Amino acid sequence: MNINWKFFSIWVVAWVALPVWADVYKCVDEDGHVTYTNTKPSPKAKCTALSREQRVSTVPGRAANTPSPAGFPKVSGDAQKARDNDRRTILEQELAAEQKNLDQSKKELAEQEAIRTGDERNYQRVLDRLQPYKDRVALHERNIEALKREIGNLR
Repeated sequence: MNINWKFFSIWVVAWVALPVWADVYKCVDEDGHVTYTNTKPSPKAKCTALSREQRVSTVPGRAANTPSPAGFPKVSGDAQKARDNDRRTILEQELAAEQKNLDQSKKELAEQEAIRTGDERNYQRVLDRLQPYKDRVALHERNIEALKREIGNLR
């Protein structure tokens, strides 16, 4: 008997996957918040089982042309430009401070690299002693890159 193993394995996978259906429940709490779950809720919960034909969207939809709510605060163009300018100034100040910290950390690392004590015959001890200084340099370099990205994202 010659069995086509490829066809047989596909048939087995399809047969095993067919009965995998999860019941979905729609639960509404006291505040009116809706939650969908596949775990059986407690009898006290206000939940209803959805039929298999009903689709559940987990992403709330909002039309692009939907206006903002009436009480939503508005910012004038001039006020937004002033805020953006303030933000740019703050980010540039942080960038300058971070650059100073990087320069100081590099200087401290260079000083530590120049020091050789007699008890550090094992080179791993030298590396262990220098690692905190290297970590500080790397931290300041990452901070500078992040600040430059933020400044680049401003209008």
